[in-house]
Amino acid sequence: MNKYIIIFIITLIYGCSNNDYTIKKGKVGKISSETIVKQLDSIYILDSIVRRIGEGDYMFSGDDNYLIFDKQKNHLLTLTPKQQHDINETIETIEIKSDKYSTDKGLTINSTFEELQNTHKISAIQNTINNIIVFVDEIDAYFIIDKNNLPVDLRLGTDKKIQEINIHPNAKIKKFMIGWY
Repeated sequence: MNKYIIIFIITLIYGCSNNDYTIKKGKVGKISSETIVKQLDSIYILDSIVRRIGEGDYMFSGDDNYLIFDKQKNHLLTLTPKQQHDINETIETIEIKSDKYSTDKGLTINSTFEELQNTHKISAIQNTINNIIVFVDEIDAYFIIDKNNLPVDLRLGTDKKIQEINIHPNAKIKKFMIGWY
């Protein structure tokens, strides 16, 4: 009997710790789209939080950013709330900084465009000046990829429509972002 209790407890602990780094719709590890800033200290009690609170005049002030580091000083996440200077505000964007975090299909910050294509449905691709932004609505994510991974004739300007076939399969993800707008 005690043997089964121990196995159950080990399974429970492993299952919970594994979910601490899973990305899915409305959830990134320990936080959800409903998490408010003042809860971060209790959620990341075993980790370090660096607060970069936006300063300056009304129009020129930067965003509040909360950088989450683990015990080994590895940068895990950067969280930005919807409204600055408000501890009762929810998180709007999350930048995934560590490959500890992955989708349930195994996609991480170190994945390639081909891996993204093979594991998740791409909702849209936006052409910007230096990058392309690939949206995956099923997990509230968007991925920034450098335009150097496009054919030369598509690198300049923002008016050309970029399609999945135009992006090199081995293109690395530059930024892995979650947006809860």
